[in-house]
Amino acid sequence: MNFESASEDDEFRIEARAWLAEHAGHAPDRRAWERTLGAAGWIGLGWPESGYGNRTATLTQQVVWAEEYARSAAPARSGHIGENLLAPTLVAHGSDEQKARFLPPIAAGEELWCQGYSEPGAGSDLAGVRTSAVREGASYRITGQKIWTSLAHEADWCFVLARTDPGSRRHHGLSFLLVPMDQPGRVEVRPIRQMTGTSDFNEVFFDGARARVEHVVGGEGEGWRVAMSLLGFERGVSTLAQQIGFAEELGRVVRAALDTRAADDPVVRDRLVRQWAELRVMRFNALRTLGGSGDPGAPSVAKLLWAGWHQRLGELAMAVRGAAASAGPVDWSSSAPYELDAFQHLFLFSRADTIYGGSDQVQRTIIAERVLGLPREPKG
Repeated sequence: MNFESASEDDEFRIEARAWLAEHAGHAPDRRAWERTLGAAGWIGLGWPESGYGNRTATLTQQVVWAEEYARSAAPARSGHIGENLLAPTLVAHGSDEQKARFLPPIAAGEELWCQGYSEPGAGSDLAGVRTSAVREGASYRITGQKIWTSLAHEADWCFVLARTDPGSRRHHGLSFLLVPMDQPGRVEVRPIRQMTGTSDFNEVFFDGARARVEHVVGGEGEGWRVAMSLLGFERGVSTLAQQIGFAEELGRVVRAALDTRAADDPVVRDRLVRQWAELRVMRFNALRTLGGSGDPGAPSVAKLLWAGWHQRLGELAMAVRGAAASAGPVDWSSSAPYELDAFQHLFLFSRADTIYGGSDQVQRTIIAERVLGLPREPKG
């Protein structure tokens, strides 16, 4: 099976819909879906190397795949952190042994990853890492706390930015370690309950957790270089797939505006048209920058655009519902489960869009310093 086959899009749609039908009425088993994708070679299309159980694809083919995946309403991915962040980083900086150990399980959907970057008290200041890693023989002993760790409650491994030189400051003396999560008494994951009632983010506590010396990527003290390289992989094809989901959400808001007669209000109509136009601009911007390099402001511009757009869409979804938006789909009482309808979930969850993944303030600072050449923000 290869990308030249004209039937592959249909083949994937059939496979996805069959899987969804089989699991209808049950909580989605995202790990099982990752294994389904991996068995067919659909994980790792964007990797520059094949031979790990993955197939590779051109940039155009990756875009087609990502957009068709979104249009197929396939299950949400839980392996994207390993596939799209760690794997390209290992290809760029990892040893042959590290690539041979970790890339095949990612490609097979067998091992899930989370990202141990953010820490309490440091906000979005990645260089403010205080988690320490002390070498003891053939391993490092890791002590510290990470926060806002997406999918840590499902992950098998975590790539952790830790300070291996206790006398270092800022971006010096950091190392990039691959840490197994299954360490009872040494690694504790505490879900963070959000306004939506869900817990996609977590606190992670390392109390003497162990990471093997051979699982330091790029060498001891090279963590900042590796971490910055990884952040460069956080843009690209996935942005276009994300916009497919945004378009579907906007379509539901437009239909609700027609059903409730909110669209009779010229102000609401203007907001709807503005959302549509801005979404088109985001698509053209993503296509313009796709595959490009050397533009340090492109990821920050993209993040500013989509985060603000999505947040405004959540506000608009509430506006077109009117007073009904304040009532839940079930009775909100102490004896009933806390449930939200789709628009309420969109509104509440999108409040975080301008914070996670680097807040709007951080993105503007990056643009100011790295693109416009303005004086750097003083750091303590």
